[in-house]
Amino acid sequence: MTDATGSTAATANTAATSAQRRALPPVDHTPLRRRRMRAAWVQFACILISLFMALPIVLVGLSALSSRAALAEFPKSLLPSELSTETLQAFLQATGTFPAFGNSLLVGLYTVFWSLVVGAPAGYALARYAFRGKEPYQVFILLVRALPIVVLSVPLATMFLQFGVYDTVFAVTLVHTVLALPTTVLITASIFVSVPHDVEEAAQIFGCTRWQAARKVVLPLALPGLAASSIFTFVLSWNEILGATVVTLGHRTLPAQVLTSLAEASQAYRFAGGFALILPALLFIFVMRRYLVNMWGTTLR
Repeated sequence: MTDATGSTAATANTAATSAQRRALPPVDHTPLRRRRMRAAWVQFACILISLFMALPIVLVGLSALSSRAALAEFPKSLLPSELSTETLQAFLQATGTFPAFGNSLLVGLYTVFWSLVVGAPAGYALARYAFRGKEPYQVFILLVRALPIVVLSVPLATMFLQFGVYDTVFAVTLVHTVLALPTTVLITASIFVSVPHDVEEAAQIFGCTRWQAARKVVLPLALPGLAASSIFTFVLSWNEILGATVVTLGHRTLPAQVLTSLAEASQAYRFAGGFALILPALLFIFVMRRYLVNMWGTTLR
Protein backbone atom coordinates (compact mmCIF):
# COMPACT_ATOMS: atom_id res chain seq x y z
CA MET A 1 0.00 0.00 0.00
CA THR A 2 2.83 2.35 0.89
CA ASP A 3 4.74 1.53 -2.30
CA ALA A 4 1.68 2.19 -4.41
CA THR A 5 1.11 5.51 -2.67
CA GLY A 6 4.74 6.54 -3.17
CA SER A 7 4.66 5.58 -6.83
CA THR A 8 1.51 7.59 -7.33
CA ALA A 9 3.08 10.64 -5.64
CA ALA A 10 6.22 10.36 -7.76
CA THR A 11 4.14 10.16 -10.89
CA ALA A 12 2.18 13.21 -9.81
CA ASN A 13 5.39 15.18 -9.12
CA THR A 14 6.77 14.22 -12.51
CA ALA A 15 3.59 15.33 -14.21
CA ALA A 16 3.68 18.64 -12.30
CA THR A 17 7.30 19.23 -13.26
CA SER A 18 6.54 18.51 -16.91
CA ALA A 19 3.63 20.92 -16.77
CA GLN A 20 5.87 23.63 -15.31
CA ARG A 21 8.46 23.09 -18.03
CA ARG A 22 5.78 23.35 -20.67
CA ALA A 23 4.58 26.54 -19.04
CA LEU A 24 8.03 28.27 -19.29
CA PRO A 25 8.22 31.10 -21.84
CA PRO A 26 10.19 30.48 -25.04
CA VAL A 27 13.88 31.34 -25.07
CA ASP A 28 14.57 34.82 -26.42
CA HIS A 29 17.29 34.55 -29.06
CA THR A 30 17.28 38.28 -29.83
CA PRO A 31 20.42 39.15 -27.75
CA LEU A 32 22.35 36.33 -29.42
CA ARG A 33 21.23 37.51 -32.86
CA ARG A 34 22.28 41.07 -32.02
CA ARG A 35 25.68 39.86 -30.85
CA ARG A 36 26.20 37.86 -34.01
CA MET A 37 25.06 40.77 -36.15
CA ARG A 38 27.43 43.13 -34.32
CA ALA A 39 30.32 40.70 -34.84
CA ALA A 40 29.43 40.39 -38.53
CA TRP A 41 29.43 44.19 -38.96
CA VAL A 42 32.78 44.48 -37.18
CA GLN A 43 34.21 41.80 -39.46
CA PHE A 44 32.78 43.56 -42.51
CA ALA A 45 34.30 46.88 -41.40
CA CYS A 46 37.70 45.22 -40.89
CA ILE A 47 37.53 43.75 -44.39
CA LEU A 48 36.66 47.15 -45.89
CA ILE A 49 39.54 48.85 -44.06
CA SER A 50 41.94 46.13 -45.15
CA LEU A 51 40.81 46.45 -48.77
CA PHE A 52 41.11 50.24 -48.59
CA MET A 53 44.69 49.95 -47.32
CA ALA A 54 45.70 47.13 -49.67
CA LEU A 55 44.21 48.56 -52.87
CA PRO A 56 46.95 51.18 -53.51
CA ILE A 57 49.65 48.59 -52.83
CA VAL A 58 48.04 46.14 -55.25
CA LEU A 59 47.62 48.79 -57.95
CA VAL A 60 51.24 49.94 -57.62
CA GLY A 61 52.42 46.33 -57.72
CA LEU A 62 50.37 45.58 -60.86
CA SER A 63 51.69 48.72 -62.54
CA ALA A 64 55.25 47.78 -61.64
CA LEU A 65 54.71 44.35 -63.22
CA SER A 66 53.29 45.83 -66.43
CA SER A 67 55.19 46.54 -69.60
CA ARG A 68 55.88 50.10 -70.70
CA ALA A 69 53.37 49.71 -73.53
CA ALA A 70 50.68 48.67 -71.03
CA LEU A 71 51.46 51.69 -68.85
CA ALA A 72 51.05 54.01 -71.86
CA GLU A 73 47.60 52.67 -72.73
CA PHE A 74 44.61 55.01 -72.44
CA PRO A 75 42.18 54.38 -70.91
CA LYS A 76 44.00 52.03 -68.58
CA SER A 77 42.36 48.83 -67.44
CA LEU A 78 42.30 47.80 -63.81
CA LEU A 79 44.31 44.68 -64.58
CA PRO A 80 47.38 45.01 -66.82
CA SER A 81 46.94 43.73 -70.34
CA GLU A 82 50.48 42.39 -70.38
CA LEU A 83 52.57 41.27 -67.42
CA SER A 84 56.27 41.92 -67.73
CA THR A 85 59.34 42.61 -65.63
CA GLU A 86 60.47 45.29 -68.06
CA THR A 87 59.47 48.12 -65.74
CA LEU A 88 61.25 46.63 -62.72
CA GLN A 89 64.35 45.84 -64.77
CA ALA A 90 64.53 49.43 -65.98
CA PHE A 91 64.33 50.66 -62.41
CA LEU A 92 66.92 48.20 -61.10
CA GLN A 93 69.30 49.08 -63.93
CA ALA A 94 69.01 52.81 -63.22
CA THR A 95 72.10 54.52 -61.85
CA GLY A 96 72.38 54.42 -58.08
CA THR A 97 69.45 52.06 -57.39
CA PHE A 98 71.38 49.16 -55.87
CA PRO A 99 73.69 51.35 -53.71
CA ALA A 100 70.65 53.29 -52.48
CA PHE A 101 68.83 50.03 -51.68
CA GLY A 102 71.84 48.81 -49.68
CA ASN A 103 72.03 52.12 -47.82
CA SER A 104 68.32 51.95 -46.92
CA LEU A 105 68.66 48.39 -45.68
CA LEU A 106 71.71 49.20 -43.56
CA VAL A 107 70.15 52.34 -42.15
CA GLY A 108 66.93 50.48 -41.27
CA LEU A 109 68.73 47.65 -39.50
CA TYR A 110 71.13 49.98 -37.69
CA THR A 111 68.23 52.18 -36.60
CA VAL A 112 66.36 49.18 -35.19
CA PHE A 113 69.49 48.04 -33.36
CA TRP A 114 70.37 51.37 -31.77
CA SER A 115 66.77 52.22 -30.96
CA LEU A 116 66.44 48.99 -29.00
CA VAL A 117 69.88 49.32 -27.38
CA VAL A 118 69.07 52.82 -26.11
CA GLY A 119 65.27 52.77 -25.92
CA ALA A 120 64.62 49.38 -24.33
CA PRO A 121 66.69 50.10 -21.16
CA ALA A 122 64.98 53.48 -20.91
CA GLY A 123 61.58 51.81 -21.22
CA TYR A 124 62.60 49.26 -18.57
CA ALA A 125 63.61 52.06 -16.21
CA LEU A 126 60.29 53.82 -16.74
CA ALA A 127 58.41 50.59 -16.04
CA ARG A 128 60.33 49.44 -12.96
CA TYR A 129 61.48 52.59 -11.15
CA ALA A 130 59.62 55.51 -9.62
CA PHE A 131 61.50 58.81 -9.73
CA ARG A 132 60.71 62.50 -9.55
CA GLY A 133 59.56 63.94 -12.86
CA LYS A 134 58.64 60.59 -14.39
CA GLU A 135 55.35 61.75 -15.90
CA PRO A 136 56.71 65.03 -17.33
CA TYR A 137 59.64 63.08 -18.76
CA GLN A 138 57.29 60.81 -20.72
CA VAL A 139 55.53 63.85 -22.14
CA PHE A 140 58.80 65.67 -22.84
CA ILE A 141 60.20 62.73 -24.78
CA LEU A 142 57.35 63.04 -27.28
CA LEU A 143 58.38 66.61 -28.17
CA VAL A 144 60.92 65.17 -30.61
CA ARG A 145 58.04 63.72 -32.63
CA ALA A 146 56.14 67.00 -32.37
CA LEU A 147 58.91 68.94 -34.11
CA PRO A 148 59.04 68.93 -37.93
CA ILE A 149 61.84 66.80 -39.31
CA VAL A 150 63.41 69.79 -41.08
CA VAL A 151 63.86 71.49 -37.68
CA LEU A 152 66.05 68.58 -36.60
CA SER A 153 67.75 67.68 -39.87
CA VAL A 154 69.18 71.11 -40.71
CA PRO A 155 71.05 71.59 -37.36
CA LEU A 156 72.13 67.95 -37.49
CA ALA A 157 73.46 68.41 -41.04
CA THR A 158 75.51 71.37 -39.86
CA MET A 159 76.88 69.34 -36.94
CA PHE A 160 77.65 66.40 -39.24
CA LEU A 161 79.63 68.71 -41.54
CA GLN A 162 81.68 69.92 -38.59
CA PHE A 163 82.44 66.38 -37.41
CA GLY A 164 83.09 65.02 -40.89
CA VAL A 165 80.30 62.44 -40.96
CA TYR A 166 78.02 64.22 -43.46
CA ASP A 167 76.80 62.10 -46.39
CA THR A 168 77.28 58.78 -44.61
CA VAL A 169 75.07 55.90 -43.51
CA PHE A 170 76.04 56.75 -39.93
CA ALA A 171 74.55 60.25 -40.28
CA VAL A 172 71.21 58.98 -41.58
CA THR A 173 71.16 56.31 -38.84
CA LEU A 174 71.54 58.99 -36.17
CA VAL A 175 68.67 61.05 -37.61
CA HIS A 176 66.34 58.06 -37.85
CA THR A 177 67.31 56.84 -34.38
CA VAL A 178 66.42 60.24 -32.93
CA LEU A 179 63.04 60.05 -34.64
CA ALA A 180 62.35 56.49 -33.50
CA LEU A 181 63.55 56.70 -29.88
CA PRO A 182 60.44 58.35 -28.34
CA THR A 183 58.04 55.70 -29.60
CA THR A 184 60.52 52.93 -28.83
CA VAL A 185 60.85 54.08 -25.23
CA LEU A 186 57.10 54.40 -24.69
CA ILE A 187 56.24 51.09 -26.40
CA THR A 188 58.86 49.13 -24.50
CA ALA A 189 57.85 50.80 -21.23
CA SER A 190 54.25 49.65 -21.70
CA ILE A 191 55.47 46.14 -22.51
CA PHE A 192 57.72 45.91 -19.45
CA VAL A 193 54.88 47.16 -17.26
CA SER A 194 52.78 44.20 -18.42
CA VAL A 195 55.49 41.74 -17.34
CA PRO A 196 54.79 40.83 -13.66
CA HIS A 197 57.46 42.13 -11.32
CA ASP A 198 56.94 39.06 -9.11
CA VAL A 199 58.39 36.83 -11.83
CA GLU A 200 61.57 38.89 -11.87
CA GLU A 201 61.80 38.84 -8.09
CA ALA A 202 61.32 35.06 -8.06
CA ALA A 203 64.24 34.68 -10.46
CA GLN A 204 66.42 36.77 -8.14
CA ILE A 205 65.37 34.63 -5.15
CA PHE A 206 66.54 31.53 -7.02
CA GLY A 207 70.00 33.00 -7.52
CA CYS A 208 69.80 35.25 -10.60
CA THR A 209 71.31 38.68 -10.51
CA ARG A 210 69.27 41.70 -11.58
CA TRP A 211 70.81 41.57 -15.04
CA GLN A 212 70.31 37.80 -15.39
CA ALA A 213 66.67 38.06 -14.31
CA ALA A 214 66.04 40.80 -16.85
CA ARG A 215 67.83 38.89 -19.62
CA LYS A 216 66.51 35.37 -18.95
CA VAL A 217 63.02 36.10 -17.62
CA VAL A 218 61.80 39.58 -18.54
CA LEU A 219 63.31 39.82 -22.02
CA PRO A 220 61.68 36.63 -23.42
CA LEU A 221 58.29 37.74 -22.08
CA ALA A 222 58.76 41.21 -23.62
CA LEU A 223 59.95 39.87 -26.98
CA PRO A 224 56.59 40.40 -28.80
CA GLY A 225 56.55 44.05 -27.75
CA LEU A 226 60.16 44.53 -28.80
CA ALA A 227 59.31 42.98 -32.17
CA ALA A 228 56.40 45.38 -32.58
CA SER A 229 58.69 48.29 -31.77
CA SER A 230 61.21 46.95 -34.30
CA ILE A 231 58.54 46.81 -37.01
CA PHE A 232 57.53 50.41 -36.38
CA THR A 233 61.15 51.58 -36.29
CA PHE A 234 62.16 49.79 -39.48
CA VAL A 235 59.15 51.03 -41.44
CA LEU A 236 59.72 54.57 -40.15
CA SER A 237 63.37 54.45 -41.20
CA TRP A 238 62.64 52.87 -44.57
CA ASN A 239 59.97 55.43 -45.52
CA GLU A 240 61.67 58.55 -44.15
CA ILE A 241 62.70 60.88 -46.98
CA LEU A 242 63.33 64.46 -45.90
CA GLY A 243 65.98 63.81 -43.25
CA ALA A 244 67.86 61.40 -45.49
CA THR A 245 67.76 63.93 -48.32
CA VAL A 246 69.14 66.75 -46.17
CA VAL A 247 72.03 64.87 -44.54
CA THR A 248 73.16 62.98 -47.65
CA LEU A 249 74.24 63.90 -51.14
CA GLY A 250 76.06 61.03 -52.82
CA HIS A 251 75.09 58.16 -50.48
CA ARG A 252 71.33 58.52 -50.45
CA THR A 253 68.82 55.98 -49.24
CA LEU A 254 66.36 54.50 -51.72
CA PRO A 255 63.41 56.83 -50.85
CA ALA A 256 65.70 59.86 -51.12
CA GLN A 257 67.11 58.54 -54.41
CA VAL A 258 63.63 58.05 -55.84
CA LEU A 259 62.46 61.46 -54.60
CA THR A 260 65.35 63.33 -56.20
CA SER A 261 64.78 61.48 -59.49
CA LEU A 262 61.02 61.99 -59.78
CA ALA A 263 61.22 65.27 -61.71
CA GLU A 264 63.10 63.68 -64.59
CA ALA A 265 61.91 60.08 -64.20
CA SER A 266 59.55 58.26 -66.51
CA GLN A 267 56.21 56.85 -65.40
CA ALA A 268 57.63 53.33 -65.38
CA TYR A 269 60.42 54.41 -63.01
CA ARG A 270 57.91 55.96 -60.62
CA PHE A 271 55.71 52.87 -60.39
CA ALA A 272 58.71 50.55 -60.05
CA GLY A 273 60.26 52.83 -57.43
CA GLY A 274 57.04 52.87 -55.41
CA PHE A 275 56.82 49.08 -55.53
CA ALA A 276 60.49 48.78 -54.51
CA LEU A 277 59.83 51.03 -51.51
CA ILE A 278 56.77 49.03 -50.40
CA LEU A 279 58.03 45.48 -50.82
CA PRO A 280 60.92 45.33 -48.26
CA ALA A 281 58.76 46.85 -45.51
CA LEU A 282 56.02 44.29 -46.21
CA LEU A 283 58.54 41.45 -46.11
CA PHE A 284 59.94 42.69 -42.79
CA ILE A 285 56.43 42.87 -41.31
CA PHE A 286 55.65 39.39 -42.66
CA VAL A 287 58.73 37.96 -40.93
CA MET A 288 58.00 39.69 -37.62
CA ARG A 289 54.22 39.24 -37.62
CA ARG A 290 54.32 36.20 -35.31
CA TYR A 291 55.73 38.29 -32.45
CA LEU A 292 53.34 41.12 -33.21
CA VAL A 293 50.16 39.05 -32.94
CA ASN A 294 51.53 37.22 -29.89
CA MET A 295 51.63 40.61 -28.17
CA TRP A 296 47.84 40.78 -28.66
CA GLY A 297 47.32 37.34 -27.13
CA THR A 298 46.92 35.53 -30.45
CA THR A 299 49.03 32.75 -31.91
CA LEU A 300 49.97 31.95 -35.48
CA ARG A 301 50.42 28.42 -36.70
